[in-house]
Amino acid sequence: MVKKRDRDKQAAADTDKTATGADAGKKGDVRPPKKNTLKEYAKAIGSALLIALVLRQFVFQAFRIPTGSMLETLQIGDFLFVNKFLYGAKTPERIRIGQTTLIDGLPVLKLPAIREPRQGDIIVFEFPDNRNLDYIKRCVAVAGDTVQVRDGVLRVNGEIYESNFADLDGDHSCVPTWADPESCPPPRTKRDRAAFVRNQRNQSWPWRGSPEVYVVPEGHIFMMGDNRFNSMDSRYWGALDTSLIKGKAMFIYWSWDKNKHPLGIKLLGAPRLSRIGDLIR
Repeated sequence: MVKKRDRDKQAAADTDKTATGADAGKKGDVRPPKKNTLKEYAKAIGSALLIALVLRQFVFQAFRIPTGSMLETLQIGDFLFVNKFLYGAKTPERIRIGQTTLIDGLPVLKLPAIREPRQGDIIVFEFPDNRNLDYIKRCVAVAGDTVQVRDGVLRVNGEIYESNFADLDGDHSCVPTWADPESCPPPRTKRDRAAFVRNQRNQSWPWRGSPEVYVVPEGHIFMMGDNRFNSMDSRYWGALDTSLIKGKAMFIYWSWDKNKHPLGIKLLGAPRLSRIGDLIR
């Protein structure tokens, strides 16, 4: 009997030890370790920023239209996306903040292009005279093409190029008239008689003293604004080196008209809802 009682006491003691260990597990070992919330947020934000930077550099980039050199195709206040990979995206050769270059001369890796720029493309590029500025114009001629302006009418390879720009192989010979600027199929040049008369350089190009016909050199394209009589373009600063190209304009994702004043409040402006989602041609 004594031995039996001793065995029962020992079993009870073992049971108490087991229960005590389980309780300890509930209080400590079973509970998951606390996460560092700040560290998790930092990782998520860092990952999102990295993805955004890669997309911006190699896929799409947003731009805003600040001037009227591409009227009526693009309006002041249009916000658009640019295709970066069509002509071959590349790593940045310099780092800049706004219009200030911080680091220049970085090694560049360029991805293969899907196709080369061609006549009719609307392209965003670095301004040759100040690469901290981004310009947008239409490519009217590529390497080997001849360019000439007479009486305000553009001729490329001897053929008039004034309208129907979206159709690469179409007829571009319709010239909008002063009386009816919308008389030709769009996209077309914008006619501004006052600017045409005011600036004699709009009337003919190449200017006096240069060969009558300009030949676009290799590795370059010739850029002009659709609002040609109010455009600072290749007529003034030369053919564009293709290494300065950033991408092809794709579509408008937002448009804001600061000259519209809803409720009579001049500071507001208003969106151009009808332009949102328009493809750029």
